[in-house]
Amino acid sequence: MLAARMRFVQYLRKGDLAKRLGFLAEDQKSLVELAGLEGVPSDLKTLIAQNPNLEELAQKAAKQPRLELSDDVTLLPPISDPGKIICIGLNYQDHCDEQNKPAPKEPMFFSKFNNALVGPQDNVIAHSASTKIDWEVELVCVIGKVARQVPQSQAMDYVFGYSVAQDISARDWQKERNGGQFLIGKSMDTFLPLGPAVVHKSLVPNVYDLTLKTWVNGVEKQNGNTSNLIFKLDDVIHRLSQTITLLPGDIIVTGTPKGVGMHRSPPEFLKPGDVVQSEIVGLGKLCNKIVAP
Repeated sequence: MLAARMRFVQYLRKGDLAKRLGFLAEDQKSLVELAGLEGVPSDLKTLIAQNPNLEELAQKAAKQPRLELSDDVTLLPPISDPGKIICIGLNYQDHCDEQNKPAPKEPMFFSKFNNALVGPQDNVIAHSASTKIDWEVELVCVIGKVARQVPQSQAMDYVFGYSVAQDISARDWQKERNGGQFLIGKSMDTFLPLGPAVVHKSLVPNVYDLTLKTWVNGVEKQNGNTSNLIFKLDDVIHRLSQTITLLPGDIIVTGTPKGVGMHRSPPEFLKPGDVVQSEIVGLGKLCNKIVAP
């Protein structure tokens, strides 16, 4: 099936700084390079903006050789320069419940900066400015075309695909410092592992039935499902697009289920040497080591 190849990755080859675009195999063990094909750019954001015929692209890619993933290949964030990173807080009912908070009446939007982005296997820095670094596995929605004042009934037409994020958070900066504003606590360097791929929406029959999990050092910490989302994607895109124009390649980080470290008893936080694995079944898995600055 041609659509089965539509798991888009960006990567580097050893000894070559040129970013490349490819299709990732479902088992995450090999990929097909796209950047050498006529008319195909080297980055996914540009490709999305071109609105290509994806079936034709998949047919061309079928003739390309496979590249086995190894130490000679470094997977990058599948979108490395989004125009916007828009996040949503308190968007899972069970995450509200673990804090003894009512579900919000409106989405709680905030942002992260691009410097937070790292690839699916990259290290995360345990910045010495924080002693309360936490985990949050999240579904990412990637915008596929210009969205301005979109009716809710048409909002899903503006989705290109989905990915996996680990929304690393410095809780002391998020909750106790910076006047209660989230930006610094959420935007520290390396605080948004993303990937391994952007999976085209055609491969996701029901985005509201996806299992999300986090493990820290092999111990399961989060196990949720997107059925628990409070504000669904069509509602979110509709609300945002009334005042903010969404562009191809913009990403929406949609919230996390229960099980974060801050709300455990006693609270748990990440430290150098820890390994965080984050998975959304059907979309892929991240594995990021926490390292000292």
